[in-house]
Amino acid sequence: MTEGNHSTVTEFILAGLTKKPELQLPLLFVFLGIYVVTVVGNLGMITLIGLSSHLHTPMYYFLSSLSFIDLCHSTVITPKMLVNFMAEKNIISYTACITQLFFFLVFVISECHILAVMAYDCYVAICNPLLYNVTMSYQLCSCMVAGVYIMGLTGATAHTGCMLRVLFCKADIINHYFCDLFPLLELSCSSTYINEVVVLCFSAFNILNPTLAILGSYVFIIATILRIRSTEGRSKAFSTCSSHMSAVTVFFGSAAFMYLQPSSVSSMDHGKVSSVFYTVIVPMLNPLIYSLRNKEVKVALNKILEKKKFPVKKCILPWQKFIIS
Repeated sequence: MTEGNHSTVTEFILAGLTKKPELQLPLLFVFLGIYVVTVVGNLGMITLIGLSSHLHTPMYYFLSSLSFIDLCHSTVITPKMLVNFMAEKNIISYTACITQLFFFLVFVISECHILAVMAYDCYVAICNPLLYNVTMSYQLCSCMVAGVYIMGLTGATAHTGCMLRVLFCKADIINHYFCDLFPLLELSCSSTYINEVVVLCFSAFNILNPTLAILGSYVFIIATILRIRSTEGRSKAFSTCSSHMSAVTVFFGSAAFMYLQPSSVSSMDHGKVSSVFYTVIVPMLNPLIYSLRNKEVKVALNKILEKKKFPVKKCILPWQKFIIS
């Protein structure tokens, strides 16, 4: 097919989650509620860590970064999806679609790497506790978080740059509820060989490397915990990384369910359901996991609430000082 036969696509139509009109309104309220919980939970976690001085440690520094990534990750996808529930035709411009794809990739890649960084933090805290403060210095933590965002930006730029060279034909209906990589490539009427090579290379780096780092860290962590003789010591060591283990299981479990299904049983409709869990539910669950399974977070929240509820207790007026003296 020659280039003259191609038509320039200026906008796409998102197929959405369902074609049943009677489900649009209920789904709108469900996902609006999920998004509100996501925003409140992640903003609350960031604020709590910032206000509580005893949470100013590497573990919670990484946790605040995870909350920021989850907040942005959800915001890239959910508001447009909510608008589409109310619209008769789910139209998105070519520029907006490419922009959504770019930022989605930035934050999803960053989340893979921040979870690997948090696994390393757990490894140092449990396997080398005496050297923890020296190893996890402020400079190292800052460099690791900066590296997470650099890798997210690099991967997203590579994928988006390759997508810009793809030519789209008259088919402009994206069988998804947001502009994802593979649904867009399905609409291409030009060669996608370079895109597929880039996806393969960056997937190996951005998915395989963090996965191996997390598995390696937990092999050493579990081996160290098993060598602890006291039950109390084992329980304390396990509680240090239990929240992170839950977050890793939820994130990578949903991604594996979406991408590792055999082609014979996989369909785009199943992919949409998996993507909902991956892009909408997981960002809501992470702050809940860390707040419900972490005693330090609960204590910090109680202290903040007590200060807001009883501010008079620490307020001594000038005439009271005179009487006391």
